[in-house]
Amino acid sequence: MEELREYDVHEAEGRILQIMERVAAGEEVAITKAGTPIAKVTPLHPGVPRTGRGSLAGAIHIPDDSDELPGDVGDAFGMG
Repeated sequence: MEELREYDVHEAEGRILQIMERVAAGEEVAITKAGTPIAKVTPLHPGVPRTGRGSLAGAIHIPDDSDELPGDVGDAFGMG
């Protein structure tokens, strides 16, 4: 698990927009005072975690006949 990024309250005061951008991107941030954590800022709607390409492998099934259309539909698109 990733370590929580910490900002001293005085540093956070001057970097609030950058901190909010991090939180909006799904990161959690701790605000500290004299080295002691006093608050944790978390996103209200965390994004969907993705593990990268292929993360949905096996979760989606496309039938072998998915590219076949009923005759009248294929004809309407000039595929008859």
